[in-house]
Amino acid sequence: MTDTPFTVLVLCTGNSARSILGEALFNHLGQGRVQAFSAGSKPKGVPHPGALRLLARRGIDTAAFRSKSWDEFTAPAAPRIDLAITVCGNAAGETCPVFLGSPLKAHWGLPDPADVTGTEAEVDAAFEETWRLLELRVRAFLALDRAALSTPALQAALAEIGALEGAAA
Repeated sequence: MTDTPFTVLVLCTGNSARSILGEALFNHLGQGRVQAFSAGSKPKGVPHPGALRLLARRGIDTAAFRSKSWDEFTAPAAPRIDLAITVCGNAAGETCPVFLGSPLKAHWGLPDPADVTGTEAEVDAAFEETWRLLELRVRAFLALDRAALSTPALQAALAEIGALEGAAA
């Protein structure tokens, strides 16, 4: 058993909503066993206000969250990534950069709450639903006995998690 946390990089095109929420959930629920990051292929530059409001409601400090390029995780000094998860259809279809260590890859596609228009309450409801669906997946991942699974079995488990309730392209 190692004291080094399992590292997860949650990817989406804009890195403003789903990937930010995924990073927060992995870090919050992983309790030091997991260290998560998020990034995007075409980052928006700032997290979506709906994501920041949700995190604040959950008591998660939003100061460290920022929208950033996945290129930050390909540099020699970047943290080693054990698992790269795409949470949107666009990022899944794009050619992901090569991460040091050839991490596992998974696609957990979900509808984008940032696409919802309407009142602040309607937008917040969309973010709450995305949080709920991501939380199902993160909890399922954390319940896996990764040490007992072969790489192919772990890859299959990651695909099953991605197909849970609410899965999108």
